[in-house]
Amino acid sequence: MWALALYGGKARQLRAPDYPWGESEAEALRGIAQARGHAEQGGFAESVARSGMPTAPADEIDALSRLLRHSASPGAIESLERMNLEIDIRGILPAIHVPTLVMHNSGDRWTEVERGRDLARRIPGATFVEFPIEGHITPAADMPPVLAEIRTFLEGAWQTTGVEREPERILATVMFTDIVGPTAMAAEIGEARWRGLLERHHATVRQQLARARGREIDTAGDGFLATFDGPARAIRCACAIADAMQDVGIEIRAGLHTGKCEILDGRVAGIAVHTGARVAAKAAAGEVLVSSTVKELVAGSGIAFTPRGTHRLRGIPGSWRLYAVAR
Repeated sequence: MWALALYGGKARQLRAPDYPWGESEAEALRGIAQARGHAEQGGFAESVARSGMPTAPADEIDALSRLLRHSASPGAIESLERMNLEIDIRGILPAIHVPTLVMHNSGDRWTEVERGRDLARRIPGATFVEFPIEGHITPAADMPPVLAEIRTFLEGAWQTTGVEREPERILATVMFTDIVGPTAMAAEIGEARWRGLLERHHATVRQQLARARGREIDTAGDGFLATFDGPARAIRCACAIADAMQDVGIEIRAGLHTGKCEILDGRVAGIAVHTGARVAAKAAAGEVLVSSTVKELVAGSGIAFTPRGTHRLRGIPGSWRLYAVAR
């Protein structure tokens, strides 16, 4: 955890000699019994919603009432309230050592604003912000300054802590494509014509990626790296690119693999990406080559394959069975 934002919080539920807010245990138990009876008779959700955000418009009150009615039975509400009586985290608050923002509404009827101030005082270095809002739950119309405060806090905390972001990990199909013999072709037809063909190639690849819902990750010279959330679409996209380029006298090769990828700042990394690149390097001119993983994932899709043998992929452990897409 690199930052903490709290809203409408408190360190303890019940009143105590060294905690002057809240109810005594006897008062709280009487209130729980009354709440259960009210819930069983109906109308409890509406009453809670109105006390929680008294200035909210009718549609928001109705929405919160429905949420409360559908979330818990009277018995569950009673159990939750009884568990709340045990809350007392004062002893661990001094152990928090990340940037902390404590927010509270000045007109909170459920949790007095003094409890929020007390909570902030117990956390080393915490910042306390009070909003001139009635109720415990903030209506939509009053949210913009709250969200702005949270955003400013988190941006500042990020810069202060210097914590490295964890990469997102997803299962994806990676596709590598490149043009076969680009240097010889450029020398044969001349730079001007080659640039025109290259522009057409790039436009075609991007058009097919859009159709297949692929995501362009990188373009290096005459090659593309893209990801897909489905291997069948990736295969069909690679084949469409190869066929379209053949019509203008360009041959490409393509390689595909499916595996866990790490995504950070729009880039992809991980062993699956390296495997896809090595598969592409084994492809012949005009060939769409896939790993056995991809072949197995598209079983039943109607896509046919031709075995291309077992290979060692540079830098990748084990032996890999590769297959060419039969087009």
